[in-house]
Amino acid sequence: MAEKTLEFESPHFLHSLFADDVGMLKEMGDQLGITVTTRDAWVKFEGSEDSVRACQAVFADLEEARRRGGAITPHSFRYAMKAAAAVNEPDGSHDIFPEESNTRMETAKVSELFDTRLLGGGGKPAVTPRTKNQRDYIEALNSHDVVFGIGPAGTGKTYLAMAYALNLLKSRQIDRIMLTRPAVEAGEALGFLPGALEEKVLPYLRPLYDAMNDMLDSSEALRFAEKNLIEIAPLAYMRGRTLNRACVILDEAQNASREQMLMFLTRMGEDSKCIVTGDPSQIDLRPKKKSGLLEAMSLLHGIEGVSFVRFEREDVVRHPVVARIIEAYEQGREENEAQES
Repeated sequence: MAEKTLEFESPHFLHSLFADDVGMLKEMGDQLGITVTTRDAWVKFEGSEDSVRACQAVFADLEEARRRGGAITPHSFRYAMKAAAAVNEPDGSHDIFPEESNTRMETAKVSELFDTRLLGGGGKPAVTPRTKNQRDYIEALNSHDVVFGIGPAGTGKTYLAMAYALNLLKSRQIDRIMLTRPAVEAGEALGFLPGALEEKVLPYLRPLYDAMNDMLDSSEALRFAEKNLIEIAPLAYMRGRTLNRACVILDEAQNASREQMLMFLTRMGEDSKCIVTGDPSQIDLRPKKKSGLLEAMSLLHGIEGVSFVRFEREDVVRHPVVARIIEAYEQGREENEAQES
C-alpha cells in the first residue's frame, strides 16, 4: 500500500482541478480502487503504488493545464485519467483501467491540449480541443485546404469547424463564412416551405448557429449578421458559384449525393478553406452506397491538400452516456450485418 498527499495554495485552486465536483474524486477512487480524501487545500490518495502514481500524474497534468489558464471540466478530469493510464501503463500490464484495455485510445495530456486555442475574448472563453483527435483536427485545418471530419455525434467536429471559421473571419484571413447542409428530410418540397431561403434552411443549420452564439458575444454576432459575413444556403443552391476568400462548411455530409459532393468540392476559389463534417453511420439516403461522403472517403485519400480526421466514440464530449449509447449501437449493427451476411 502507498499513500501520497498533495497540497495547494488554496481550497479554491484545488477544487478547480476536479471541476468543483467532489463526485469526480469519488469516480477516481472507484476507477482506481483507492481511497481519495480531501479537506481544505490538500488531497490524499491511499492505495496501490500504481494507482497512487496515476493519481499524482492526473493532478500534475490538471494543475499545469489550470496554471496555463485552462478551465477544468468533468470531461477534462476523465480525459486526464485516461492520459495518465496510457503514460503509466503503455503496454497494458497491471492495467489501472482494465475495462478499457481492448479499446485504449491514443491520448495527449490535458495541459498539452490547452496549447491550441481559437477565438476567446469579449467575455467568451477560448475554444480549445478536448481530445487528441480534436487537436489533430485543428492542426489539419491549419495545414490543409480541404479537411474531412468523420465520426459520430458529439465528437466536436461541427463545433470546432465553426470555431475555426470564425477565427479566420475575425483575423481577416477570409471575407465570409458559407454554411451549407443537405436538406434531405425536406427533399424537393423545400421550395414550397413558407419564408425566405434563410428561414427555410435555418432548421437544418441550427447546430452551426448554436455553436456561433456560444463563441461570440451578442454584439459581435449581430455585426457579422448585419454585414452578411455569414451566409447560409442549401447544398443544392451552391451549383455555379465560385467562392473566393471564404471558409465553406458542409455539415451532415453523409446525406450529400455523389454528384452534390463533387459539385461542392469544386466550388473553392482563391484563398478559401473547405470543411466537410459527417457521420457515415447516419446516412439517410437510399441506397446508402449513393452517399457522396463514402465516395470521397474512398477516392480522395492521399490527394495533396486534402486531409481526413477520424473521430471515435472516445472523442464524444457530451454526457458520458452518449459514448456508451454509440458503442451499443455499433455493436448491434455489427451483429446484424454478420447475421445478414
